[in-house]
Amino acid sequence: MEDISLGAAEREKAIVKTSAIGIITNVLLSVFKAIIGIMSNSIAVTLDAVNNLSDALSSVITVIGAKLAGRAPDKKHPLGHGRIEYLSSMIVAALVLYAGITSLTESIKKIIEPETPDYSIISLIIIAVAIAAKLILGAFVKKQGQKVSSGALVASGSDALFDAILSSSVLACAIIFKIFNISLEPYIGIVISIMIIKSGLEMMGDTLTDILGRRADADLTKEIKKIITSEPQVRGAYDLLINNYGPDKNYASVHIELPDVMTVEEVDKLTRKIESNVYKETGVILTGVGVYSFNTGNSEIANMRNNIQKIVLSHDWALQLHGFHADPEEKAVRFDVVISFDISRNEAVETLMKEIQPEYPEYKFFILPDSDISDI
Repeated sequence: MEDISLGAAEREKAIVKTSAIGIITNVLLSVFKAIIGIMSNSIAVTLDAVNNLSDALSSVITVIGAKLAGRAPDKKHPLGHGRIEYLSSMIVAALVLYAGITSLTESIKKIIEPETPDYSIISLIIIAVAIAAKLILGAFVKKQGQKVSSGALVASGSDALFDAILSSSVLACAIIFKIFNISLEPYIGIVISIMIIKSGLEMMGDTLTDILGRRADADLTKEIKKIITSEPQVRGAYDLLINNYGPDKNYASVHIELPDVMTVEEVDKLTRKIESNVYKETGVILTGVGVYSFNTGNSEIANMRNNIQKIVLSHDWALQLHGFHADPEEKAVRFDVVISFDISRNEAVETLMKEIQPEYPEYKFFILPDSDISDI
């Protein structure tokens, strides 16, 4: 647990430090651009200044979110406060969206009531420097966000790089006006506004997916399965369910298929080893390892399994069969089938029962439909 706390502390420190750099940079850029925008009567530059200010505010919220998310677990929140970061990301997205809508409104007003901008060479140089600063800041923040798995930082870094592109369009607009005396200010402002709104909606949608619960990363699930099935007694790993409680805070459960001749003591020793290995290699905490038994030493049951699996997998919506166990004395067969989201679970089970029961009329079948929750 000490390693976990240390990693969380280092992560929080990196987020706060990176965000602080972003806040200072964006505030300075906002001040300079606001002065230029007011002096040159440029709506595009002024909106760019507002955008920088919203970026600074977003960084402040990111810091607050990281601080709150880093609080230790307590009785009321035994799994920690990590999901607060998702809420802070949602607030950042809302601020970006608000800035975009406000900018769009102001740009439309300038089309209705146009004003002629007046750029100086110094203002153009400052805008060019601001673009370079944004490019450097965006690359730095995004890299740090990827390093510490912070969605808010990655979003801020991507937004900063995007801002640099938008600022470049403002600079191009200013140069066009200086050379050809054609003002594209309000129209560039509309383009900037639409792109800001689009960015805000995408950030909001991505964060909402995190809050609702997204499908587990395919590479991670495959790595966990590889670790589990590397144990010689394990014939398969299934039903991996990963619950996320904030960045890099994953708790999971899984079923493994073991020979029906293993003792409880042997199973206990094996599952503890699996839990330890999975945590050491992936950082995922296995909170539960369920067990499916498979028949050993019975060729008739093996043939039955193969035949039933062939029937089940003949359907496109049946993705996997596992946990198969047959009791010849009780005349009972149980197994799980992973069902895609293209068919209802009840319909899938009814279809399979109608096809399998006539093949083995003397047996009772217990089919459990599983959802397609991960790639194993």
